[in-house]
Amino acid sequence: MKEKIKRFHIISFILVSILGVLLHFTYEWSGENTFVGLFSAVNESTWEHLKLIFFPMLITTFIGYFYIGKENENYICGRTKGIIAGIIFIIAFFYTYTGVLGENIGIIDIASFFIGVIISELVSYNIIKLENYNCNKTICFLSLILLLICFIIFTYNAPNLGIFEDPNSIIMHNYL
Repeated sequence: MKEKIKRFHIISFILVSILGVLLHFTYEWSGENTFVGLFSAVNESTWEHLKLIFFPMLITTFIGYFYIGKENENYICGRTKGIIAGIIFIIAFFYTYTGVLGENIGIIDIASFFIGVIISELVSYNIIKLENYNCNKTICFLSLILLLICFIIFTYNAPNLGIFEDPNSIIMHNYL
């Protein structure tokens, strides 16, 4: 079973990485379709970039349920905590390094996405393979639903907080 869990996480890493990169562009490619924007980055804000890890991880979580999740008590807890760990890493890393450097650097942002995916998969893998792990599956499942709802609502109704600000809009606003 551990080999099957490991294989799933390697495949999930590859799929999440590919889908995450594609989701950076799908909104623009769709002609800024409102529906596509619900799960794709609609601007360059930190929040919108978190969709690039959340939605592909959610998809692989759903697929993986039928591959390893049905036979593993820790599955939903592992995947949920993995998703949250990746999101937290990306946020913390981005604001830390941009705070130190005073600017963001594209290649570092891209690398942090892939590191976030690795962290997500490692946290998930390490929890799922445990035998005596105690976790409330209902809270984990509800956490995923809450995140999903937040990503959908905040796409077009973002609170006035820095994490939701599109740096391109800020730059344009400063020149007007």
